[in-house]
Amino acid sequence: MVDTIKVGDYVIVQRQKYTKLLKFTNLNTTVNLGKDQIELRLAENHPYRTTFHLVPKQERGKRVYTLDALSTPSEIRNLKELLIKESGRDNRNIVDDRQSQSLSTEEILKLREECESSSEVIGKLVENSKSFATKTEYSQEKYLKRKEKKYFEYVTLRRPTIRLMADIYWRLDPEKVLGVRFDTLSQLISYSGVCSVGNYLLYESGTNGLLPAAMLNSIGAGSTAKLVHLHPGNVAQKQALLAMDFPVEQQQRCLSVNLYSVLRHFYQDQDEAVNASNGTTDGTVKEAEETAAPIVAQQQEEEDENAVTNNGTAKRKHETIEDETPEAKQPKLEEKPKQSWELENEAAAGIMREKFDSLVIVAKEHPYSILKALLPFLKPSRPVVLFSTTREILTECYVDLKADSSVTYLRITSNWLRQYQILPNRTHPDVTMSGSSGYLLTGYTIG
Repeated sequence: MVDTIKVGDYVIVQRQKYTKLLKFTNLNTTVNLGKDQIELRLAENHPYRTTFHLVPKQERGKRVYTLDALSTPSEIRNLKELLIKESGRDNRNIVDDRQSQSLSTEEILKLREECESSSEVIGKLVENSKSFATKTEYSQEKYLKRKEKKYFEYVTLRRPTIRLMADIYWRLDPEKVLGVRFDTLSQLISYSGVCSVGNYLLYESGTNGLLPAAMLNSIGAGSTAKLVHLHPGNVAQKQALLAMDFPVEQQQRCLSVNLYSVLRHFYQDQDEAVNASNGTTDGTVKEAEETAAPIVAQQQEEEDENAVTNNGTAKRKHETIEDETPEAKQPKLEEKPKQSWELENEAAAGIMREKFDSLVIVAKEHPYSILKALLPFLKPSRPVVLFSTTREILTECYVDLKADSSVTYLRITSNWLRQYQILPNRTHPDVTMSGSSGYLLTGYTIG
């Protein structure tokens, strides 16, 4: 795996705590962070995790920046040490009348154009603030953090990882990953027992490729394990898979096929094998020939009648056609080359005959019918994991599986994750957090 940034790679642009995933398509690729537009041309051939300084370009009315790699990360200035010199005891005498900043909006915009670094802009804002020195140290830190976020001039380009992409998709919209939070994703991988040995079956109905990428990442490179990724559409969502940039041999061990197409292919092959073993194939062929014979004879009679009634030119045409027919009717030895999806269906059906070591289902629709269709392809005493954002759906599956006695040790669980702010004298849970990341139904097949 190449450790430098190349054209065609997916990269994660990080600016403080904000991250964004994009593809470095060509040298003219740009990324928009808020109102700032950043050109990535000069990032090529730099190592991942390189921190770049944003250098403004002289374009009127636009905030366009180019990149300049920092030699050492210590070049980033610590504003707290530079600007906090004295603090007040409390904020009781501070009045928010919007008159504390003596600089106007036009002057601040002019400062941004003239100053070489964001710390100089923030320093000027602090100097011209009437209330900064009277604020408490905690309020001063919040003020500096807010201004630093607005005027921060450094970005870091990172290699995509499962954790970073899960956080990005969740922040943009939890529905992009069907409500699977990162802690639930880790539980899915843990319960399913994905490792470098075995065959694994996954059905998901749209997570931008995050789930197959996470499972393929756990399988690892240079191993013998295979993953069959089932999806309901014509084309699988693969952005996260492509962003991880797995080795070619590892990518080839992940087969993305349509659920209904591969099941039809599997059962058709099974029926053909049964018919061949029973010797019924020749009979069906003979029946087909007998059925087609009257139609062919009728077509020949019509051609003869046309030849008699038409003039000599028509007869000559008919003779030339008859002369050419033996060549035209020669059987074609060359068959049409199979399309890629047909080859993938054949490979997936071959793995399905060997059976799988675990089954994971993450679906928008009710998963029970899918579960019943896929359970026969699991080996005995293998894990089954279902995810849903609603408990009632999994409860129905729980009751049905209990009645069928096909899966044992059934459990419905839910994760509850709280993120904490860790700061001196003010450690507490985050004010905003997600309340639930869905539910998991787990169990083991009975042989």
